[in-house]
Amino acid sequence: MKTQFLAQRPIVLTRLLLGLFFLSIPITSSLLETSQAQTKPGFTSKVINLAYQTSGDIVKIRKVVEPRFQALGVKVNWVGPFPAGPQLIEAMNAGKVDIGTVGETPPIFSQAAGVTEVIYIAGRVPSRGLGQGIIVRADSPIKKLADIKGKKVAFQRGSNAHYLLAKALKEVGLKISDVQVVGLTPSEARDAFIQNKVEVWVGGDPFLALVEKTIPIRNLRNASGINTLGGFYIGRREFVTKNPELTKVFLEEADKVGEWADKNPKEVAKAFAPELKIDVSVLEVVARRRTYRLRKLTPAIISEQQRVADFYFEEKVIPRKINVKDATLPAQLAEAITPKRLK
Repeated sequence: MKTQFLAQRPIVLTRLLLGLFFLSIPITSSLLETSQAQTKPGFTSKVINLAYQTSGDIVKIRKVVEPRFQALGVKVNWVGPFPAGPQLIEAMNAGKVDIGTVGETPPIFSQAAGVTEVIYIAGRVPSRGLGQGIIVRADSPIKKLADIKGKKVAFQRGSNAHYLLAKALKEVGLKISDVQVVGLTPSEARDAFIQNKVEVWVGGDPFLALVEKTIPIRNLRNASGINTLGGFYIGRREFVTKNPELTKVFLEEADKVGEWADKNPKEVAKAFAPELKIDVSVLEVVARRRTYRLRKLTPAIISEQQRVADFYFEEKVIPRKINVKDATLPAQLAEAITPKRLK
């Protein structure tokens, strides 16, 4: 019997090994599927729609995101130019834009109008406010801010120019209702001012720097101490939720190029000149007055934005009180999209 078993031993071992092999197939397959699930990229979209405004976008100009997205098999589609933030947000709410940058005011107005698709994804480092102002001609009889009571004032409704005007008027005991609002896009408002169709213009760079070089003006009040948030990067909620990795890649590259731009205003001016068709010397002034880097959204920043929203409600500029936090992401997802380099 022992001899017979020994003779059949190779056959028994072979069958045993084959059995173990076939048993291992579903286990190996399961492990492979698990591994693939763990390494699956954090995105589903094959296209990312990025918005830009007529004032120019350093991310677009420098083409910094295209290589990163191309490596991921994602096509970059730039949508615009939009005249200002409100129009950009309208396109985002319609599903035509995934990520864009705006001032403090447009997201507040959109939320007050019941829009839930637009969310905050990063902050912008604030500037000193020198690239914006409440402007009159140098020979205007309007010598101080209080003198604009009853005058025609042109600006983009729902933009950061709106907030600058409202806050500046409150400083001198006035309200928006004390002036004649002429709601125009930034470029239209500039043209109306140059053509003497309005006495007061609330505007910003690059149009402000261009007008400063064209005609003598007086800046009654710049945005220093008022527009202190610097604006935001915003995203379409559905896109960001389904594509956290793409959102993070964009913010990372936007901040990198922003860091470069802050250190190289002359090169920034040269980069913008062909698209904006404005003299390099004017654009260098713009670049030195702007800031380009991003910053992480913090509870303090959201609280400050809430104060802006509350001010608008108290002044009866927006129809209802809003909770800014409703337009932010859950903590875990917010952390997932935020690059480590953001402070």
